[in-house]
Amino acid sequence: MQTLTDRMGEDMRLRGFALKTQQAYRGAVTGLATHFARSPDTLDTLSEDELRVFFLDLVTTRQVSRRTLIVYRSGIRVLYDVTLQRTWPVFDLVRPAKRHTLPNVLAVAEVRQLLAAVRDAQARMTLTRIYSCGLRLSEGISLRTRDIDRARMVVHVCAGKGGRDRYVPLPQRTLDLLSAYWRAAPVARRRAAARGGWLFPNREATGPLHPASLQKTFAAVVRASGLTKHASVHTLRHSYATHLLECGVHLRTIQELLGHRSPATTAIYTHITPMVTSALPSCCRCPTSTWCSRCRPRCGRSSGRTSACCWGR
Repeated sequence: MQTLTDRMGEDMRLRGFALKTQQAYRGAVTGLATHFARSPDTLDTLSEDELRVFFLDLVTTRQVSRRTLIVYRSGIRVLYDVTLQRTWPVFDLVRPAKRHTLPNVLAVAEVRQLLAAVRDAQARMTLTRIYSCGLRLSEGISLRTRDIDRARMVVHVCAGKGGRDRYVPLPQRTLDLLSAYWRAAPVARRRAAARGGWLFPNREATGPLHPASLQKTFAAVVRASGLTKHASVHTLRHSYATHLLECGVHLRTIQELLGHRSPATTAIYTHITPMVTSALPSCCRCPTSTWCSRCRPRCGRSSGRTSACCWGR
């Protein structure tokens, strides 16, 4: 007999949801069932009032992040709207507030310091590839040997976020490091890569390197370095984009390299950096007490000082 969760799984596959999205939505439904101490396959007996209580618990008691709340709402909504054909107003009430946060960015010297501190050769090479090509974690570990185009010096990123392919430049230095890595790699690892085609296979050679393994390695390196910034593997991607922007690369080009669908997503990297600040006129960096009458805000007050203002010269 087909269970409720099996039917939901079929609905998600028919709608073309990515595998990770299906797993996240299944996890949300499991979390709902756990909250009420029942099986996920009996959630068809849950009332809308009980569902409202669950979302209130997420927001007020557990205070989950906006992203987590969206996953819960979207996953549970698939179960009730699509699978059970129940359109409940409570889903429209769950509207997590938007926050415009800026990503943490590492300086070039900090990136070099962290990568040099990674002892495991495979992890170091994977992290180097992620930074030098601006890849997501899932994209970096999923690379295959056939994705490296030495003739054109590009990397083919297959089935990135949203199922979109793209090409990114392959720096010569990264190619040299990759070649040296494979020459020094153990024979067993090279055989594993040849069998599965993975550029960075796991120990069992049954698939790519596990993302949790790389995340733990990088987190340990960050802790040991004494770096005060919060940094994860994804911070390398943020740093790559910011460093390109600081070097004068056009924002539209960075959008294509990162595989962003919307330019608004890429525009977050226009946040203030030391190089951007240094390019501003001096009056944008001076305190308000040094503004002259031409560039001072119209507040009706006069400082009487104009020598430090670029526009007053």
